[in-house]
Amino acid sequence: MEIIKKTDSVKMSNSNVCEVSEYSFKNKNMDLGVATLTGRYPEKGYCVNSVSNELVYVLKGSGVVYFKDGAVDFSEGDSILIGSGEKYYWDTEYCKVALICAPAWSPEQYELAE
Repeated sequence: MEIIKKTDSVKMSNSNVCEVSEYSFKNKNMDLGVATLTGRYPEKGYCVNSVSNELVYVLKGSGVVYFKDGAVDFSEGDSILIGSGEKYYWDTEYCKVALICAPAWSPEQYELAE
């Protein structure tokens, strides 16, 4: 068993509208991030994780996730599965989400795309 206390999570900011607390475990099969979004992210285009599937659970708030082929509304208590290689962006006034990535997230596999 392994525990990462909130005070030991790694805080980072992807932009002025996206703040994330990363919980990276020794087991690289998965990890957890808790993100707070307060606007469109990314500002233009899409983001894509080329390796990990991302399982999202909406802790607070609501909004829309846009994909190349459409969009889904979300609100507190909803869950969204974003497949590896899938391009998407968030549009929200405010939401807080838990993101489980499998395998674990790394900066090298994440990119912004048109």
